[in-house]
Amino acid sequence: MADPRLNALVERGLAASPDVAIAEARVRKARAAAREQRANRLPTVSATGTAIIADLPAGSLALSSQGEQDDRIKAEFYNAGLDASWEIDLFGGRRRAAEAASAQADAARANMADAQVRLSAEIADNYVTLRELQQRLVLARRSSALLAQSLALLEQRERRGASSSDDVVRLRTELNRTQGGLLPLEGQIAVTLDQLALLTGDEPGAHDATLSSPGAIPSVPASVAIGDPEAMLRRRPDVRAAERRLAAGTAQIGVDVARQFPSVSIMGIIGLGGPNIGDVLDTDNVSSLLLPRINWSFLDFGRNRARVEQSRAGRDEAEAQYRKSVLAALSDAETSLSRFGTLRATLLSSYRSAEGARQSSRFAAQRFERGAAPLTSSIDAERAALTADISAVEAQGQFVRAFVGLHKALGLGWEGPEDR
Repeated sequence: MADPRLNALVERGLAASPDVAIAEARVRKARAAAREQRANRLPTVSATGTAIIADLPAGSLALSSQGEQDDRIKAEFYNAGLDASWEIDLFGGRRRAAEAASAQADAARANMADAQVRLSAEIADNYVTLRELQQRLVLARRSSALLAQSLALLEQRERRGASSSDDVVRLRTELNRTQGGLLPLEGQIAVTLDQLALLTGDEPGAHDATLSSPGAIPSVPASVAIGDPEAMLRRRPDVRAAERRLAAGTAQIGVDVARQFPSVSIMGIIGLGGPNIGDVLDTDNVSSLLLPRINWSFLDFGRNRARVEQSRAGRDEAEAQYRKSVLAALSDAETSLSRFGTLRATLLSSYRSAEGARQSSRFAAQRFERGAAPLTSSIDAERAALTADISAVEAQGQFVRAFVGLHKALGLGWEGPEDR
């Protein structure tokens, strides 16, 4: 939108917003979980060291003879070695668990992108609102000043008997109403500044010094590349997240189905040891053990089947959520396009009305300069032009906010993360 201050606010928000920080932490957590599941498919190797030093009464052992009750048994044993274990993924349970974790990590990345898109849109929306309110306040103050000038002239005419007191009261009431309308605008500006500070992760008042001066409402590009619906859905991070959660739910079914079948694991031990501590370095004292193991919970009274049913229900829920997100995205895009087009036409109409009012104001000023019309007529025409300008500013603010909403609805400015 070619506004350096807006760009700086968005960059600040993306760097400091707690919402983005929360989403980024969830991405790190999901990525770590995915790495853990991938590592679970590989063997586990542990280093062990054991030292046994025993000094026991001989009578404490069942093999001791009656005559050895007062003797003591002393023994030492030292061992150092490696333990390795590996569960063979015969039925794909661990592979599917890794797929589910990877899909959840993709969903977390998409959720972070969605948080960034939402934050950027909120910052832009509030920034446009701020600039609109500031311009409306400037125009309202000018209108109030013109009303005060008209009132002063009317009071002079009343003193000369050229105007009625009813006209003075009416104009004074209108002036009070206009001046009273300045306070809500000032309050809305203060609230919007605080909202921008919140969105950028700053304390209230952080942007008062840099944004308090009135500025122009950002302009929008002359054209918007809409693209086809399929491309739009790929760009939308919320749709991407829903699709990845569906993939994770589908993979979880495979995890629970695999639990219904036997698991095969292999454990191996190799070590060095003996009664002396130096034996742990003697290769003649090598010992090893290989232990294949099969485990099958063939009688679990339906627990595994219940887990599979839960997974399938979870997958069905994720599928319904995905369909819902697709339909919501399409509806959001259609609504945003319609609103954008309507407000564009409204803005053009407001511009034409404002231009017509300004032209009438110029004509009234020229008539006053020639002495063909009183000053009050010129002032009234200028006030009418200011009123039309205020309406045009409001229409411009609504139109630019509609562009922000359209940009968000179409997923513009965001690319989906690559599958890893």
